[in-house]
Parts: sequence; structure tokens; C-alpha cells
Amino acid sequence: MKYSLLLLLLVALIVSCTTERDEPLQRFPFDGTGYRPIYSTEENLAKIETIGAQPLAKPGKIYLLDNYLFINESGQGIHIIDNADPKNPKNLSFISIPGNYDIAAKGSFLYADNLSNLLVFNISDPKSPKLAKTIPNAIPVNNYPPFNNVYFECVESKKGIVTGWEKVPMSEMPKCSR
Repeated sequence: MKYSLLLLLLVALIVSCTTERDEPLQRFPFDGTGYRPIYSTEENLAKIETIGAQPLAKPGKIYLLDNYLFINESGQGIHIIDNADPKNPKNLSFISIPGNYDIAAKGSFLYADNLSNLLVFNISDPKSPKLAKTIPNAIPVNNYPPFNNVYFECVESKKGIVTGWEKVPMSEMPKCSR
């Protein structure tokens, strides 16, 4: 009995081992599309600045403070909108934050991710937000798209830091999937 169990474990171990293949293993159907990483440099990631109003393209979370809306723009930053007249909101400015996908707020502080960094803004004067603190490497970063059952180009760290993913047509099935 003891030897049978040992033999069974050995067979299971051997069967679970895989070697690198020339062709990727197809775990689910490939539809001709996949995700390509968007790369940036450390210098670009560090460029946090308030600029003129930008159009909303891929809005995410919204935070309301008094008559102001703070709207996350997926991967790009945060819109600041004066909503004193809800029938005529005014897009005031944009906080450019590369790699920003999430925001949260409490009181007069707005929290935003900058890939692995956590940024804290003082928004007591919403027309003039101030970066109060940067907490480096506070957020774990994954080098794969935030979707399941997708194919994607494998990350090449020599190209830079992955700040996002774009879905594109692909002539061949990529070697990476999740």
C-alpha cells in the first residue's frame, strides 16, 4: 500500500511537469484578439500634474465633495468637475496620473494609485488639489491584464513598466494567457 501511494505520487509529479513548447498551450479558444502591454518609463510615471480639462473617455469611480466631482479616467488620472449646477457641470481640470485605475476619498483627502505607488491629495480646495504624500510601492502590481480567459503579449521588462493594456487584433496566438 505504501509503495502504491508513493508510485502514484511519483506518476502525478511527472505528469504535472511541463516543458517549454514552441507553440503555446491553448487553454481556451483564441478569437484573433489579445492584449498588448502599454509601457512607460519611471520618469513618465513620476509626472503627476494638474493640467487643463480633458474629455471623459473611459470614466471609472466617482467621488463627490460638496459641489465637486472627482472622476477617475482609467489609466490616466482624475477629472475635477464643478457640479454646482447639475444641468450644466463644468469640467475644470485634470490631475494627470499615469497608471491610475482607482480612487477613494475620505474627508478632504483623495487617494489614487499610480501603479504601485499610493498618492494622497489634499482636496480641501477642489480647484487647486495638492499632492500631500506619495507612498512608494504600497500596491502590488501584476504583469498581466486584469481579465480572465484572455491571451496577451508576454511582458518584456526591458521595454519599461507596464501601465496598462490595450486589446488589439493579433495574427498569432500569444504565448501568455490567464
